[in-house]
Amino acid sequence: MGVLLLVRHGQASFGTDDYDVLSETGWEQGRLLGAWLRDRHVAPDAVVRGGMRRHRETAEAMGLSDAEVDIGWDEFDHLSVVASYPDLPPGELDRREFQRVFELATARWTGGGSDGEYAEPWPVFQERVARSFDAACLRAGSGRTVVAVTSGGVIAAVCAALVDPEADAATFARLWGRFNTVLVNSSVTRVVVGSTGARLLTFNEHPHLEGNALTYR
Repeated sequence: MGVLLLVRHGQASFGTDDYDVLSETGWEQGRLLGAWLRDRHVAPDAVVRGGMRRHRETAEAMGLSDAEVDIGWDEFDHLSVVASYPDLPPGELDRREFQRVFELATARWTGGGSDGEYAEPWPVFQERVARSFDAACLRAGSGRTVVAVTSGGVIAAVCAALVDPEADAATFARLWGRFNTVLVNSSVTRVVVGSTGARLLTFNEHPHLEGNALTYR
């Protein structure tokens, strides 16, 4: 039985000119996770990451700088989704207000929004995540360990599909929202891959984090 470890990137730089850069806390989260995995003798047979800078830097902090790039693991463009929200408050948003608007805006996105409104519609995001997930599961195979460094929205989509493969569109979107809002930076979600397919084993593990090292955004 193979294992696929889904790693959410470390904390990015909220409120700066370039969000797609790890904060100092994000780098430390990656180093802590890498050490935690090594202490448990987790030696991946393959490592894949999204094409975003925060994915690359997280892999580097973990000591996995030779990761292959698959942009199917990239996060959706959350800033454009938020910007498309019709009731967006003016000015800069603090973390609490941004989270409130983010949840409303993503609920609208997953609900379909208006035709042609989004650069990447929700169904397109779902399909590309599913393709990259299926490819990683094939690589895991029997007895192999694959690590995928990605983002919260991607991990949430994988988990929603695994928890309820027969879910209708509204249920899937609701599950996705529930998973997406609680994912911890640098957390690990484990998927086992066997003869009957992929199954969710654990969600959002973060025993390597404590105190100020534990962040959600």
